[in-house]
Formats: sequence, C-alpha cells, structure tokens
Amino acid sequence: MPVYEYKGLNSKGKNVQGVKEADSPRVLKGALRKEGIFLTELFEAKAGKASKKKLAGSKKQSDGLLAKEVDFKKYFQRVSVQEIALFTRQLSTLNRAGIPLVASLAALVDQTENEKFKRVLSQIKDRVNEGSSFADALREHKDIFDDLYINMIRAGESGGALDVVLKRLAEFTEAQLRLRRKIVGALVYPAVMTVFGIIIVLVLMAFVVPKVTKLFEDIGATLPMNTRILISISNMLSNYWFILFPLMGLAIYGLRKYIQTEKGRAKYDTFTLRVPIFGRLTRMIATGRFASTMSTLLSSGVPMLTAMDIVKSIVGNTVLAKVIDDARENVREGESLAVPLKRSGEFDPIVGHMVAVGEKAGHLEEMLQHVAEAYETQVEARVSQLTSLLEPLILVVMGGVVGFVVMSILMPILQLNSAIGT
Repeated sequence: MPVYEYKGLNSKGKNVQGVKEADSPRVLKGALRKEGIFLTELFEAKAGKASKKKLAGSKKQSDGLLAKEVDFKKYFQRVSVQEIALFTRQLSTLNRAGIPLVASLAALVDQTENEKFKRVLSQIKDRVNEGSSFADALREHKDIFDDLYINMIRAGESGGALDVVLKRLAEFTEAQLRLRRKIVGALVYPAVMTVFGIIIVLVLMAFVVPKVTKLFEDIGATLPMNTRILISISNMLSNYWFILFPLMGLAIYGLRKYIQTEKGRAKYDTFTLRVPIFGRLTRMIATGRFASTMSTLLSSGVPMLTAMDIVKSIVGNTVLAKVIDDARENVREGESLAVPLKRSGEFDPIVGHMVAVGEKAGHLEEMLQHVAEAYETQVEARVSQLTSLLEPLILVVMGGVVGFVVMSILMPILQLNSAIGT
C-alpha cells in the first residue's frame, strides 16, 4: 500500500501535515476529509523518493522545489535506537499473539510517529507482501537496521522461530539502550560543569582581567609573576582570539580526520585501551558488548563464523576487532574460541576461562550471557565510581583556575595598599 506525505488545513484553518497509508490519493483525500482536513498538497513516497500528485486547490510549485523540500526533510530526519527498540518489542508482541507479519507491520506503520520510519516500515511491509523475506526487506534499509539485526531476523526466519528471535532482539536492543543511557546520564553533570567552568574563565580572561590590569599599567607598579602571566594570557585571548579559535577548530578537525584513517584509528583505539582509569572502562564496555552480541546471535541460530564476523564490526575498537577476526580464522581451522582470546591478552583471563567452560559443556551462548551480565554490572559500578570522583575533581580544578585569577588580581592591590600605608 502506498505511503503519502500530505499537507492541508484543519477545521480551524491551521496548517497540518503528516504521513499516511492509502490505496489511492482519492481514498486518502476522503479519509482526511472525514478527519476535518482539507488537502492542499500530496507527495507519494516510493523507495525513498517522492513524486507530487496534484489535487484541486493545491499550491503551485515546481518539481525541482518539491524535490529539494523532500530531500531537505529526509536529510534531517533520523530514526533513533529507542524507536527501533520499541518497534522490535511491539513486533515481537504482535507476532507472539499470532498476527501475521504483514498485518503486524501494517499496524506498526500506523503506530509510528516518525515520518521517515513510517515510510521505511511501509516499504518493508510492501516488500514482504510481494513475497520477499523479512530479512531481505530490512537489508534495503541498512542505514537503519544493522547487520546484527538483519542476520538475527534471517536466522529466525530460516529456523521457523521468528517470534523467539524478535523477543531476544528486543531484549538485546533495550539492554544496550539502557547501558548507553546510564553512561551518558552519569557523564552529563561533569560535562556541564566543565563547559560552564571554561566559559566563566574565558569571560574573566577576555573581559574582566583586561579592565583590572589596565589600572595596574597606569600606576606603573611592579607586578608579581603570576599577575604578569595572567595579563599575558588575557592579552593573547583578547588580541588573537580570531586566530586561536580557528586554529583550535582546525586542530580538532585534523585530529578527527587522522582518526578516520586506518593508521590513526589503530593508534587511537590502542590509546583508549591503555589510558589510565578510562582505558579499563573502555575495555569492559567492549567486552560486555562482544559477549552479549555473541550470545544473542548464537542463541538465535546464527552460525559461529557468521556471528564472529558480525561482532567484530560492533565492538567499537579496531584492536579488539583484530583479535576477534584472528580468532575467527582459528575457529575456521578447528581451534576453540577460548584459545585465541586467551592468547591475545586483550580480553580478561576470566573471559577465556568462561568461554572454554561453555564450549566444553555445549552451552557457549549461556556462558557468554553470564559474562555479559557480569561486565554490565561492573561497567555500572565503574561509571558510578568515576562520576563520584570526577565531580569533586572538576570542582578542585575549576576552583584552582578561578583562585589563580582572583589571587593574581588581588596581590597587586594588596601590595599597593601596603605601600600607601607605609
């Protein structure tokens, strides 16, 4: 069933717009009229492109302007992980209730509020209705559904256990979302404090300090070393800000471009694993993601080699991805998974031992799930510890900087008072 983007006027004369499924423009026009909406423009979305259907009373616009408008909207629209998790959970519920896949997708098209996601789901529904597999329909939208998602759906369809896979996929996606929220939420307060502290110091250095130091220059008194340093920094910020800030921007841009290269990415990922305090947290997050994803894929019936090929691309670290890729080649040659993980030294010894136990007992996916749960708990505890340490540390650092500025201003004033008193 086609999907249309429409614009119109409601009963109060206000502009409205939205996305809706209908068999034809005439059917859509009738449905909107029942809702009290007078249609002015209609766009039909097909495979990510839009074509304009002219109706009576529509505004006159060129096809070029229309294409630009639709592309502009499409560029800024995004489908969040939260929306994908909600979609997966709802689809799992409908599937377990015995509702056919096409009917379930149709219901979720109406349920979804994100217009881009609504178009994508409608296109997936149409492809499935035409006889395509659900996984193949999802593969046409790899910018939204990653390889992990698609391969799990394919395994579920092949094994006749799509309902089980959808449930596991929903739980996995929600667990990853919860972990991300906890980490981001814990770091928001320190980040906000840092930003505000930097802004306060910049304002002091650029606007307050120059006015105070001008008084000292007029007097001609000999200033303490820390005051002279403060004046130098203030003069540099005040007189050369138009050079310093672009240079900082170029440096950040150059660093990001370097990190995007193969050599730069390898060095950056090695550094993130070795840096004190935060390196340990990075390794724990990556290990938990590896174990959780492998467990979910294996439980869903995805072959070991395929699962490892998927996992290496989602651990988020090229050093660990190289270890997983090498382990995949060893597994292909008949070696166990635990041996190359232990040999690499990049995974904690406990991971290798638990994987070895799981392989011997024939319950590797269950053992990997235990590893994932253990590391998720450790990550939460470590994030809480770091947050509790970061807050006072930031306060001490920012207090020290502000104290330096204040003392650099007060010391000459105190010296002048002493000189006048004598």
